[in-house]
Amino acid sequence: MSTQERPFDACIFDLDGTLANTLASIAGFGNETLAAYGLPALPVERYKTLVGNGANVLMDRMLQAVGASFSPEKRREFRQEYDRRYESDPLKLVEPYPGIPALLQQLKEQGMKLGVLSNKPDNMARAIVQALFGALPDQAHGQREGVPTKPDPTAVLAMAADLGVRPDRVLYVGDSGVDMATGKNAGMHPCGVLWGFRTEEELRAEGASYLVHTPRQLADLALGQA
Repeated sequence: MSTQERPFDACIFDLDGTLANTLASIAGFGNETLAAYGLPALPVERYKTLVGNGANVLMDRMLQAVGASFSPEKRREFRQEYDRRYESDPLKLVEPYPGIPALLQQLKEQGMKLGVLSNKPDNMARAIVQALFGALPDQAHGQREGVPTKPDPTAVLAMAADLGVRPDRVLYVGDSGVDMATGKNAGMHPCGVLWGFRTEEELRAEGASYLVHTPRQLADLALGQA
């Protein structure tokens, strides 16, 4: 199929729960940070509903989940403690989901532009993407100061412009309602993956145009072979 006949010119992916299984990693660093403040650990599965809106929101949700109330200053120190631990070993317990490296390779070989946009801090997002996927993605960014987090479309629209593609030719792929809203807000085509952290119900409710169960299904969709 020629690029003219293909339905999309680019795929922009979320990272956590979409390309990489980072749940045990985030939960591990989160629980280490809670323990450093004498607070109880949270079950790993609980983090599935805590992540997705950036590190600041994650900190607030963790503290709320354990019933802690911090002053703004102590809350900033708590975030700094989490960042220090995470930055010490960002690849700890992180691995790509099965089939994802092959998916990216296939899309790249077919001339698709590839981007990764995460709400996790920019330095951590780029480090993980580089380590797991090398040069396959054309662009990768996390949350940067002065740029709104998803579901605000500012960052994803800027990425599409940098990739040289129109928003309506982008398949935006993620595992959460935040991602579906991001794609919808940007005038892109939101695709929900069902191997990630959130439920099919959430993805449908937030406007998923497509749902896929496997990377193979995603490749067929992106390349117009579904």
